[in-house]
Amino acid sequence: QVWSDHLHVQLHPKSLYVIRQYMQDGDCGCLEAFGQGESLLQHPACVEELEDRLHFFVEECDYLQGFQVLCDLHSGFSGVGAKVTELLYDEYSGKGILSWGLTPALRDLAVSSNGWVSFPQDYQKSFYRLMNTALGIVHLSSHSSLFCPLSLSGSLGLR
Repeated sequence: QVWSDHLHVQLHPKSLYVIRQYMQDGDCGCLEAFGQGESLLQHPACVEELEDRLHFFVEECDYLQGFQVLCDLHSGFSGVGAKVTELLYDEYSGKGILSWGLTPALRDLAVSSNGWVSFPQDYQKSFYRLMNTALGIVHLSSHSSLFCPLSLSGSLGLR
């Protein structure tokens, strides 16, 4: 099962691209680092499949104005989103790209009274979230016409 199985809206079969190795029963575990996501789209077969699906929808457009990219910044999907945005930027250079960087409202990072950030739970997981967010913002904003971070907290999910 994947997240799209729980939707009540029917999606076109070509609008979904499932990354099999990172499914719950996959052989690679979690997609938790920016580099993992970025390296997924460096395989020629993966890029070719993604381009085929993209071209299918682009050819259906009468007047293509641009693209919207929604990307989770806290996980390895920030690397996937960065590479997809780079692909769109290179292939459709005259079109607008509006990127949305999505972050959850997390409470696992705390700032002490002296201003130091403390990681009370899993240090490695918190570090990955911080690095994924920073790298995602830099890469997405460099290949987008407009980048807009979205979060339920005032600190992009980080303090």
